[in-house]
Amino acid sequence: MKSIDEHIQKDKTEIEAAKAAGDDAKLRHFEKELNSLEEYKEHHPGDNHDPTSLELHCEANPDADECRVYDD
Repeated sequence: MKSIDEHIQKDKTEIEAAKAAGDDAKLRHFEKELNSLEEYKEHHPGDNHDPTSLELHCEANPDADECRVYDD
């Protein structure tokens, strides 16, 4: 994706498709991802890039080991 807005729109489309197909697992996956993207966008209003899954994870879990940043 080029921007977070495009990713959000894609996830909304995927959610509708999963609902129509009755695919509950896919529906839960995209709803969770959409929630994370919307939360990320809310906390970073000036940032329009499409965040990686690691960025989304670290946004929700800043104290996780994989999210720690060490200064030398």
